[in-house]
Amino acid sequence: MSATMSGSGSAPCRFAHYFVICGIDNETGLEPDALAALYQWLEADRQGRDPEAVAAGENFDQSPLKRTFKSKVLAHYPENIECNPFDQVAVNMLCMPKGLSFRTQRDSRTPQFHSFLITREDGSRMYGFVHTFYEEVTSPQICSAMQTLHQMHQADHNASAHNCPSSSSSSSSSSSSSSMDSLASSLDEVESRSSTSCSQGGRRSCGCSGEGYDSVRDTLYVSKAMCLITPMPFMHACKRFLSQVHRAVISNQPPPLPLESYIYNILYEVPLPPPGRSLKFHGVYEPILCQRPGVGELPLADFPLSKAFQLLGVENLVQIFTCVLLEMQILLYSQDYQRLMVVAEGITTLLFPFQWQHVYVPILPASLLHFLDAPVPYLMGLQSKEGTDRSKLELPQEANLCFVDIDNHYIELPEDFPQFPNKTEFIQELSEVLLSFGLSPEGGNTSSEPAVSSQTSVLEKDLKSTSLSELVDDRKNGNLGGEALDVLELLQGNPTLERLQALAKRTGVKVARLEALAAGQKAVGEEGVGGKSPVEEEELRNAKLNVQLREVFAARFATMFADYESFVIQNSPDLESWLTNREQMHNFDKASFLSDQPEPYLPFLSHFIETQMFATFIDNKIISQWEEKEPLLRVFDGRIEKARLYNVRAPSLRSSVYQKCTFLKESAQAIEQRLRKIDHTAIHPHLLDMKIGQGKYQQGFFPKLQTDVLASGPTNNKWSNRTCSTQRRVDRHRQHNDHLVLDNDLKEKYMQEARSLGKNLRQPKLSDLSPAVIAQTNWKFVEGLLKECKIKTKRMLVEKMGREAAELGHGEVNITGLEENTLIASLCDLLERIWSHGLQVKQGKSALWSHLLHYQTREEKNEQLSESPASNGQEKRKPESSVGLPALRVSVIQDMRHIQSMGEIKTDVGRARAWIRLSLEKKLLSQHLKQLLSNQALTKKLYKRYAFLRCEEEKEQFLFHLLSLNTVDYFCFTSVFTTIMIPYRAVIIPIKKLSNAMTTSNPWLCVSGELGDSGILKITKNVLEMKFDCQNLGKLTTVQLGHDNSGLLAKWLVDCVMVRNEITSHTYKFPCGKWLGKGVDDGSLERVLIGEFVVPCNDDDGGRGSKTPPLQRSPSQIRRISITSLTGRGNKPTTVQIQESIGEAVNNIIKHFHKPEKERGSLTVLLCGEGGLVWALEQFFHHGFRSARIFQKNVFVWDFYERTVAFLENADQTGDLQETPEPLGLNSESFCRYVNAINNMPRNIGKDGKFQLLVCLGARDRLLPQWLPLLAECPVITRMYEENALLRDKLTVSSLIAVLETLHDFPITLESSLTKSVEL
Repeated sequence: MSATMSGSGSAPCRFAHYFVICGIDNETGLEPDALAALYQWLEADRQGRDPEAVAAGENFDQSPLKRTFKSKVLAHYPENIECNPFDQVAVNMLCMPKGLSFRTQRDSRTPQFHSFLITREDGSRMYGFVHTFYEEVTSPQICSAMQTLHQMHQADHNASAHNCPSSSSSSSSSSSSSSMDSLASSLDEVESRSSTSCSQGGRRSCGCSGEGYDSVRDTLYVSKAMCLITPMPFMHACKRFLSQVHRAVISNQPPPLPLESYIYNILYEVPLPPPGRSLKFHGVYEPILCQRPGVGELPLADFPLSKAFQLLGVENLVQIFTCVLLEMQILLYSQDYQRLMVVAEGITTLLFPFQWQHVYVPILPASLLHFLDAPVPYLMGLQSKEGTDRSKLELPQEANLCFVDIDNHYIELPEDFPQFPNKTEFIQELSEVLLSFGLSPEGGNTSSEPAVSSQTSVLEKDLKSTSLSELVDDRKNGNLGGEALDVLELLQGNPTLERLQALAKRTGVKVARLEALAAGQKAVGEEGVGGKSPVEEEELRNAKLNVQLREVFAARFATMFADYESFVIQNSPDLESWLTNREQMHNFDKASFLSDQPEPYLPFLSHFIETQMFATFIDNKIISQWEEKEPLLRVFDGRIEKARLYNVRAPSLRSSVYQKCTFLKESAQAIEQRLRKIDHTAIHPHLLDMKIGQGKYQQGFFPKLQTDVLASGPTNNKWSNRTCSTQRRVDRHRQHNDHLVLDNDLKEKYMQEARSLGKNLRQPKLSDLSPAVIAQTNWKFVEGLLKECKIKTKRMLVEKMGREAAELGHGEVNITGLEENTLIASLCDLLERIWSHGLQVKQGKSALWSHLLHYQTREEKNEQLSESPASNGQEKRKPESSVGLPALRVSVIQDMRHIQSMGEIKTDVGRARAWIRLSLEKKLLSQHLKQLLSNQALTKKLYKRYAFLRCEEEKEQFLFHLLSLNTVDYFCFTSVFTTIMIPYRAVIIPIKKLSNAMTTSNPWLCVSGELGDSGILKITKNVLEMKFDCQNLGKLTTVQLGHDNSGLLAKWLVDCVMVRNEITSHTYKFPCGKWLGKGVDDGSLERVLIGEFVVPCNDDDGGRGSKTPPLQRSPSQIRRISITSLTGRGNKPTTVQIQESIGEAVNNIIKHFHKPEKERGSLTVLLCGEGGLVWALEQFFHHGFRSARIFQKNVFVWDFYERTVAFLENADQTGDLQETPEPLGLNSESFCRYVNAINNMPRNIGKDGKFQLLVCLGARDRLLPQWLPLLAECPVITRMYEENALLRDKLTVSSLIAVLETLHDFPITLESSLTKSVEL
C-alpha cells in the first residue's frame, strides 16, 4: 500500500507514469483472440447474417502464422497511480491492436514503433509509446501447439484440394478477420508475401511448405511490446529511450547497468520539464533531450508535422483541416498505426486555439468497428487491410464523411464544402515554410518509417530518413568528406546498390568500408555540431519546422478572429447564474460578427461559428471573467494583444487581404535556445538494491524484471518533492477558488450539460465491450440526436421569426440568407446522421436517399398491383384556391421524381439534400418522413434494433419537432436551384362567368420573377388556363396580361391571375379587378399585375397549414387599411390616412435598402403592390379630384397630367415660361418629356398603367419632388380639383416633397416588365 502511495504522490510531475510489457503468456499458451471473435460477431451482425452462426471455433482457412492470438499485459510498473489508474484491457488492446503475431526465421522481423492515446471520460489524455519487436519462442508447448495447428490447417486444405483454390483464397476467405492480421508494416507484408506466394499455376495450394511451420526445421518468433505511458506527448524522447532498451536486449554485450536501473530512472527520477525549460536524461547508451514550450507559446506537440505534410501534401492537409474545423466525420485509413497517429495528432494540434470536442480515436481497434456507426462528428483512424481498396470498405454513413487514404495520398471530401478563407495564399505560405526546410509541398508516398534497430547502422538510418540536401548541409558543417558524400550520393541514387546493401545486412555479411564510413561520420558529427549527434540535429530541425507550420495556422485564426471579443455577449452577474441559464442564452452576436467580415470569408465562417468547438471557445472566454483563463485561450488572447501593438493603425475590418505570419523566426529561436542550452539534467541511472542472480542477461530475450524494485519510487527525490509541493500548492489554491465560486462537481455537471450536444458520447470505453455497454452507448446516441433536433429546429424558428422573436427575448433580430442556408445545411446533415444510425442495408453514399429509393421501389410495385394508384398512402391535396387551379397530388414519390428529373444534381447526397429542401419549402418535411417511416416492414429490414428510427417514442418527438418548422416560410429550394427547369400553371379568372366565353380576342401572358421572366406566352382562346416550362423564375413578382383587341367582343373583365409552381406548389395571386379593352374603363389592352403569395390553407395534418404573415409585411406592423376599403363607395380615406400611407410606403422602401442585398425581396411590390408608393400617391391625387361627369366618361388623374403638359407646352411657345425661375422651367421640360414618352410608346397599358409607370420612373430618376410644385401651381388645377384637395394645400405639398426626397439616397431599379418600350 505504501508503495502505491509513494508512487502516486509524485505522479503528476513525473515524465512517465507506467512502463508496460505485453506479449505471450507461456502459462496460458495460445488462445484465439477474443476481440477478433467479437469483431467477427459484430461484422456478421452488421451484414445481416446470424451472428450465432459464425463459427465459434478456429479459423482453419488461414495459416496459423497469419492468425491472431491473444496478447496479455505481462508486467507493468508501478502497480497503480491514484491520479491515472492503470486500464489493463485498453493498454493491451492499443499496444498490440492486432494481438500476437508469429514469424519464422524466413520472415522479416523488423521492430516497429507506434504511439496511441487514451482519452479518459473527463476529456484528459494519456499518451502511449510502443516499441514492438520479435523474440524467439522457447516454450516447447507453444511450438508443438503451433505445429498441431499447422497440421490441422494442412489437412483441412488437402480435403478441399479438388476445388483447386487459388493462392489468394486464404486472404479472401477470411475478410472479417484479416483486418486483425499480424502487426507488420506494409513493406514487410509485401516482402513476406512475395517470398512465400504460391506458383502461378496453382500447383501448391496456399499454406503449404512455403509459409508453413515445422518445429524441427523452423525457429518460431513471437511479437512482444514495450510501452511507456506518459501524461504529455514527448514522442521523440520516448521513442529513443525504448529503442535504446531494445538495443540493450539484443546486444551481444550486457548493458552497463541492469535494465531495472534505466526503467526505475525514467519512472521515478526523471521529472516533467517545467514550462519554457529543457531537460536532459539518460537512456541506456546515449543522453536524451526534450523541451516544453513556455507559458506564452503554442502548447507542446511532438508528433512530426513534416511527416503529415509529406504523407498528404499541403493542399490535401488544408482540406482535411477544414473538415475538422467544420466538425464533419473524418476517417483516416492506413496500414501503419504510426501514420494514423501522426496525421490525427498533427491535425488536432493545428486547431489552436480551438479543441476537437467530439469522439477522438486515432487508432480504432478492430473490436470497436461498430463505432463507425456513431451518428456524431468523429476523428478516427482505421487500419487498412492488406490489399484492400476503398471500394470494398462499407461504411454506415458517407454523406458527411471526409475519407483520408493516407497510404495512397488520396482524400474524399463531403459535398457542399466551403473553402478555408484565402486558401490559395495560405497554401502558398505553408509551401514556403516547407521549402525552406527542403521539403516538397506536394508531399509524396513515402515508404513506412524505417524501424529502429541496433543492427542498422547510422548510415542506413540517415539514408532512409534524411534527404540528399540535408547531407549536403552536413558536409557544409564539416560532417562529411567529399568521398563519403559521393558514396552516399551513389547509394541514394542507385536502388540496386541499396538493395544489395540491405541483403548483405540481412544475411549478416559485413560491409566494412561502409561500416567504417558510418562510424567516422558519427564521430565527426558529434564533434562538429557543438556536441549534437545527427539524430539530435534532426530532432531540432523537426521541432523548428513543427512550430513554424503551427504558427502559420495560429496566425490565420488571430487575423480572422482579431475582434471576436467585441461580439461576446456577457450578461450574467456570476458564474453560477451563467451556468444555470447556459442553454437559453446567446453568448455570441453571430449576425453582427458576420456582417463585419469580408464577403469571401462568409461561407466558411457562417458554418464554423455554429460548431461545438467555437461554442466551447466562447464559453471559456466568458468563464474567464470569474476564473483563471484556460491555457489555450490565454495564449491566443496574448497573440491578439501583441498583433494590436504591432498594428498601430486600427485593424482594417472587412479586408480580405492576406496577412503573413510574423512570429516564425521568434518561435523557432525559442526552441533552438532551449535545446542548445539545457536547463535541467535528471539524476543518472544508478545501481539499485537488487537481489543478485535474478533477471540474468540473455541475448535477444527481454529479462524478467524485479517487481519489488520497480513497484515504488524514492522517498527523498528532490525533484518529486519540489514539484509535488508546488503541485499541492496549486491544488490547494484551485480547491479554495472552486469552494468560493461553485462546487466543482456541480460546475462539471453544468459544463457537460452545456456542451452535451456533440459530447453525449464522450469517448468509447475500450475496456468494456459487453453487449450491455454497446446498447447503452447507442441509447446515448439516440438521446443526443433527439436533443440536437430540438435545438436545431428551435434555432431555425427563432432566427426566422425575426423581430417578433427578438421582442420576446430570443436574441438577434436579423437572419441573413447565409445564416439560414447554414442552418438548413446543418439540418440536412443531422437527418443524414439520424438515417445512418444503426443502418444495415445501404445503396450509395446517402442513407436517407437509399431509404427513399427502397420505399419508391416498394410503392411502385404496389401501384402496379393495385387498381387505384392513388390509394397507397398518398393523399390528395386540397385546391389552393376556390376557383381555377386543380388540386396537386401530395406524395413522397412525386417529390422524389421531381428531384430525379433534375439533371443538375449528380449524386445521391445532393438528391437527398434537394429533397429535404423541397419538402421544407412545401411544409411537408414532417409529413413526408412520417409517411416514409410508416412502412415498418421496410424500416425493420433496413435498420438494426437499436437504430434511432426504430425507437418509437423518440421518432414521434423528432417528427413533432420538424412539424414546428411549418410555422415559417422557407424558399430554400427555389433560392438554391436557380437554373433548373420548372413547370408552371397559370389560370386567368374572369369576374363574370360568361366574359371569357364571349371574348373574341387572343389573350397573352408574361410571368416575371426575381430571377427572370417567361417571355410572351399565347393563351388558347376561351380556355384561359395554360401550363408552361421555363427556367426557375424565383419568387414571382409581376404578370403582364393583355390581348390583341381582335373580333367584335374584345372586352374582358378580369378578376385576377393565379400562377403556381408545380414542383414547390407555391401559388401567387395577381389581383386585377379591371377591364381590358378599348372604350371601357381606362382603355387598357395590357396591364401589369403585382403578385402576392397565397398561403396554403390546409385542415388536414395538424399544423401543416399554420399561417404565416404574408410576404413583404413585417409581423409587428399595425394592420393596414385594405385597398378596397379605401376606394369603396362612401368610404373615402381621410387626409390623415392618406399621409400615413405615403409615409409608410416610403418607409418600407428605405427599410428594403437597409437589408443585406441578398435578403431584400421584390422592390416592385413595394412600388406597385398593395400599400406601395403608387397606390399611396394615387390616393393623394384622387383626394378632391373632380372625376365624375354627368353624361360624360369618367376623368382619370392621367387626364390632369395631359392637360398640364398641354398648358406647359403652350405657355412655352407663347414665352410665358421664360419669366418663371430657372429650376421650374427645367422641371416642366422633364415632366413634358416623360409624359409624352409614355403616351408615345407602342404598349397600350391604359391611363392607370401610365400613371403607375410615371410614378415609378419619377422615383427612379429622382424627379417626383421636382414635379409636385409644377402640378400644384398649374392653373389647370382649379378646374379639376376642389378647394380642399390635398394637392392645393401648400403645406401638405411641401411636406410630401420632403418625404419623397428621402428616397434620393437609394438606387431604385425597375423591372423590365414595367419599363418595356419607353423611349426617354
